[in-house]
Amino acid sequence: MLHPIDPRLDPSSELYAARPSTMSQPEWQARVDLAACYRMAALHEWDDHIYTHISLRVPDRQDAYLMNAFGFRFEEITASNLLLVNTQGEVIDDTGRKGNPTGFAIHSAVHSARADAQCVIHLHNDAIIAASALPHGLLPLSQHAMRFWNDIGYHDYEGLALNAHEQERLLAAMGSKQAMFLRNHGSLTCGRTVGEAYITMFDLDKACRIQLTAMAASEALRTPTQDVVNHTQALLAPDDTPSGELEWAAILRKLLREQPDFAS
Repeated sequence: MLHPIDPRLDPSSELYAARPSTMSQPEWQARVDLAACYRMAALHEWDDHIYTHISLRVPDRQDAYLMNAFGFRFEEITASNLLLVNTQGEVIDDTGRKGNPTGFAIHSAVHSARADAQCVIHLHNDAIIAASALPHGLLPLSQHAMRFWNDIGYHDYEGLALNAHEQERLLAAMGSKQAMFLRNHGSLTCGRTVGEAYITMFDLDKACRIQLTAMAASEALRTPTQDVVNHTQALLAPDDTPSGELEWAAILRKLLREQPDFAS
């Protein structure tokens, strides 16, 4: 059940205003959600010029995905300027716009291997890269970090190229987890919805920022007991219902107030 003031429930909402008559409601909603995710990533300063991507499988299709056009900053993304690409990252929407097939390689691997990975976010967040470079990685120093205790993947850096063999190692390291450290490189989260992938990334980034702040302030770090960490992780772990529904509704309302063009 969505929040009663979710703007999607109002047929006159600005979320629907720009939908082309030839496009289905589910695809337009997917485009709006993905554009909103790009805008929020820009607000958090998670973008890296025109690099990194957030992708979303088109509803009711297994061979088509939405992603940003190469050369656009995250703050420029709208529902209508998202690209439609195939499993190789090749543009298939006949618009003549340019994609980044190399950048889609990680996304394609995860989408293809995981039916639950409807949305895949790959970023170069400063805090996550810094934490990934630490020998021990993420520590259970905060409630946000405990969400990922023993439930996060680590993939060692192998260079710029991502070939088929590396894809296999990356997928093996990720397993069924929703989040992964790409050591010395960046982050990866996936979700059954855009909101779930975004909230997972938000929590991971915050956990890393808290850890780095604590490490900079003191060499003596206090952590809860192992029993408490395990209990907390079990309470916060994903379940059968995608997380982030209430948060995502609030984010859409925020963007409709402050950056309504994202839904155009």
